[in-house]
Order: sequence, then structure tokens, then C-alpha cells
Amino acid sequence: MQMIRVHDVSRLPRPNTRRASKLPAHVAVLLLAATVAPSAAEEVHSLRSPRQAGETTVRVFLPDSSDSPAPPRLLLVLPVEAGTENRWGDPAAEVRRIDLANRYNLVVAIPTFSELPWYADHPTDKRLRQESYLLDDVLPLMDRHHGTQSSAGTTMVVGFSKSGWGAWSLLLRHPSIFARAAAWDAPLMQRRPDQYGMGPIFGNQANFNRYLVSDLVKRQAKLLRGHKRLVLTGYFQSFRAHHVAMHRLLTELEVPHTYRDGPKRDHHWESGWLEEAVGLLVSHQF
Repeated sequence: MQMIRVHDVSRLPRPNTRRASKLPAHVAVLLLAATVAPSAAEEVHSLRSPRQAGETTVRVFLPDSSDSPAPPRLLLVLPVEAGTENRWGDPAAEVRRIDLANRYNLVVAIPTFSELPWYADHPTDKRLRQESYLLDDVLPLMDRHHGTQSSAGTTMVVGFSKSGWGAWSLLLRHPSIFARAAAWDAPLMQRRPDQYGMGPIFGNQANFNRYLVSDLVKRQAKLLRGHKRLVLTGYFQSFRAHHVAMHRLLTELEVPHTYRDGPKRDHHWESGWLEEAVGLLVSHQF
């Protein structure tokens, strides 16, 4: 039987350690009866955020048990499509297949976005603020309902294609929040917002420049030399040149990172890349 849990909560707590920038005036509203548990280890939260154009969800996978007294480690699995579209596969199905939560004792969260996710804030549209939505709505929700501690800087993030770009840009722009990031088959050396649906999300070149991964790694090189925090694996076809160039740049900058040139896989959530990428993120040798 499917179990439904009802949270009588009207508002999420306003974050106080999320970023140095000005905090938003409002936080997302959790909907009553918004948490659905398809199984004992899975929940779905629905919320409305002023930073998104419509209702969104956060699907959460919980380990069956944990003996650690420390706050659970959080892994964000970032989608590549708006809403629950699945042209490129179903990330939740792959998380279930691998059993990531139990295998690595993680709290795994998959948020949705009302528009194509590039993990940026639009310069003028207040309902198209994807980065702020993630930082100011999704992370506080996880802390409140699942005991994570995002301000501790232990959150890991993984994605491919658009969300691989997003994983790296989030860590590079917020290194005190995100500990490690993995990208698979991602356009990390993109210089203009003129492909892959970037234009409407970034708004203009000036805003896009704030998120340029190739510039951010240069800016954060000194910080990144302290620990190996970046994972770059595999390719499909189009973005291998991006990976090779990024690997070369990081090597020139003396930034430690984990790099795998292949194997070539389908550009799809369920082609096998996620298992390797998360394994590298949580590896003791990382």
C-alpha cells in the first residue's frame, strides 16, 4: 500500500547561512499533504516557490538505516529536463536500480524545475531563478525534513549534459556549500548561450558570463588545489572535446580532479554512467 504522510507546514524556514548575497523576502510554501512515500525509503515533496513559475517537486531517497550520529550526507541528482519530462531517461529509476541511498548511506534528492534547467538565475525574471530556488528552497527543505546540514559544506552534486554544467557551476560559485561535483558528457567549455536552450534561461551574454565554468575554474583554482573536488567522466559524442579541453585546463591550473576519458555511453540517465560517477564522488580515494 502506498503511504501518504501529511506535513502541516505552511512555510519553510528562512535560510541564514546559505549565501553571502541578500536573502529573498519569501521562501517556498510547502503544500499540505505534499509528501508521498511510494515505499519506505522514498518520499516526494511538492512545493511552490516564488522563484519558479509553477509547482515543483523534490523526490527523496532515504537509506533504510543509519548508525552514524552525524547528519546524513546529501547527494543532489540534478535533472536535465523541465518538470518530469523523460526524453533522456528517468533519474529516479536509475537511483532506485543502483540503490544509491543504501549503497552509500546517502540521502538522495532529485528536484524538478518549471523550465529547462541550466541552474542559473535569470537577470530580470524573478520566477526564473533556478540557482536561488535550489539554494533557498530545496536545501532548506532537505535540512528541515531529512536532517541534512547543507551549511556544513558536505553536499555532493551530480549531473550530465545541462545538469553536469549545473553541478560544476554550483560548486564553483558556492564552494562553501558544495563539497564535490561530478559531470558526465557536459558542455563545460561553452562560451556563448546560443545552444541547447540556454538563451531563455540565461537571458543575455553578460549574465551567462557569471556562470562560465571555464572562467570559474580559473577564478577558483587556488581554492580547488587543496582537495580533489571535481569528477569528470565519460562522453557520448558531442561533448568529448569539451571534456578533453577541460581536463587540459585543470591540469595546467594544477587543480586535482578525477578524469575518465570514456567509456562512450548513450546520452541517457540509464546508460550506466551514474553508478560510476557517484562511486567516484564518495570514494575514499577521491
